[in-house]
Amino acid sequence: MTKNILTVKDLGHTYSDGQQKVTVLKGVNAKFEGGQIYCIVGESGSGKTTFISLLSALDHVQSGDIKFNDQSIHKIGQSEFRLNYVDIVFQSFNLIKYMTARENVEVALDFAGTKNAKEHAYAALDQVGIGHAKADRLVQKLSGGEQQRVAIARAMTSQNPIVIADEPTGNLDQKTALKILDLFRKLADEGKIVIIVTHSSQVARRTKAIVKHMSAGNLK
Repeated sequence: MTKNILTVKDLGHTYSDGQQKVTVLKGVNAKFEGGQIYCIVGESGSGKTTFISLLSALDHVQSGDIKFNDQSIHKIGQSEFRLNYVDIVFQSFNLIKYMTARENVEVALDFAGTKNAKEHAYAALDQVGIGHAKADRLVQKLSGGEQQRVAIARAMTSQNPIVIADEPTGNLDQKTALKILDLFRKLADEGKIVIIVTHSSQVARRTKAIVKHMSAGNLK
């Protein structure tokens, strides 16, 4: 099976703070391969959030290019890329608040055309420690850590080849965090590209590669 590859070439990004332009990323190059977990670490202000926003096609590439299997995401189209290529697990969860936990996961399964979506949603939630009772609660009635797990379960059910997670274990206790990392490993073993942004040294130690110093150019 051919590996999916996400490549970043000479990526640059600036923003205006109202008085002057600030360079966040400059000449960044990187390659992410399917079947691996990558960890992005760095100090606050180093460009991590901007970088994953660009990788996720949430923001426009100003200079350089991002390609998936040699095709520019600009050519693929940002909306198409977000819908059919990448799943994002946000710190803010990005869940549909008027739906239950199960319904949030079921939506992703319906998009993928999965049969018996309800049962699959329950099974995915159970894998992240959300039983039937809590699966049928509105997500806004769940704790922050539980909402984080719902977001991860939703990503687990998707067929998209890329998973990008922003501090996915930030609201979880150590035992649950390790279980969640095992689930990300399972996604990588299925051939997905898994990219995690974290401040946790524990998470970093359990990933394939540690990526840092983005503003310096090449990611290593």
